[in-house]
Amino acid sequence: MARDEAPTGVLLVDKPGGLTSHDVVSRTRRALNTRKVGHAGTLDPMATGLLVLGVGAATRLLTYVVGLDKTYETTILLGASTDTDDADGSVVSRADAPTLAAVTDEEIRAGIADLTGDIEQVPSTVSAIKVAGRRAYDLARAGEDVVLASRAVTVSRFDVLAIRRTEASIELDAVVDCSSGTYIRALARDLGTALTVGGHLTALRRTRIGSFDVAAAVDLEHIEADALLQPAAAAALALPTLAVSDDEARDLRHGKRLSGAASRVAATPAAAIGPDGALIGVLERRGTDLKSAMNMPEDHA
Repeated sequence: MARDEAPTGVLLVDKPGGLTSHDVVSRTRRALNTRKVGHAGTLDPMATGLLVLGVGAATRLLTYVVGLDKTYETTILLGASTDTDDADGSVVSRADAPTLAAVTDEEIRAGIADLTGDIEQVPSTVSAIKVAGRRAYDLARAGEDVVLASRAVTVSRFDVLAIRRTEASIELDAVVDCSSGTYIRALARDLGTALTVGGHLTALRRTRIGSFDVAAAVDLEHIEADALLQPAAAAALALPTLAVSDDEARDLRHGKRLSGAASRVAATPAAAIGPDGALIGVLERRGTDLKSAMNMPEDHA
């Protein structure tokens, strides 16, 4: 495929463990012969699961995917804390066997209940949050003190699927539904702290971002143009939609407002879909009107 024929769309990839999200972006660029590839939210190298990639002009849609809620399947180990809050770090404290044995299933579930709902969470010091222009993980790896402010997040589901006990640890399998910006490593850390035994993450798999599901994702060996969701289909999974006429599509592309059209959508941002099924752009309210906040190039809609 020639570079001027590079595809446009949204690609769902099931990331394997051991690779960074940037590694997956790089492989996608090579597979599709295009430089214009971005992602809607990273996964740590140890994590697996859903990455949503934008290719070509569809990278413009990623800003509307980043903030969607997410689902994770995770394994939390209680009984030891690490300096990264996950299994990639070094153990910094370990609970003794009697202390660990004294932790009951009821106490575990009570601790999880306290971490469910609208909570304040301090992100892990090895997160990608920027502090004075530098990533927190870069500062931490350089040996600098990292102090991050707490942030409001929502954990709408934190269900324990299994509890396994040994003399040295308690392992929990759990599923978490949460708002964007929630750190599952921090949930493991905070649960361990509340139970006074320490805790960290040993496995993490992202299975959902909004209406995008890992069941529809491809693995690294099947990254190809045919696997791309067309922009309109992807936008419809992320946003409310509004069918517009040819005249309205032309007006939106020329920067004009749709007068009095705000009542035609339940919420904005919303995706404007033309009569031919193509994505025209993403609309926002301006009083009672609708106006394009983002337009797709007409030949890549």
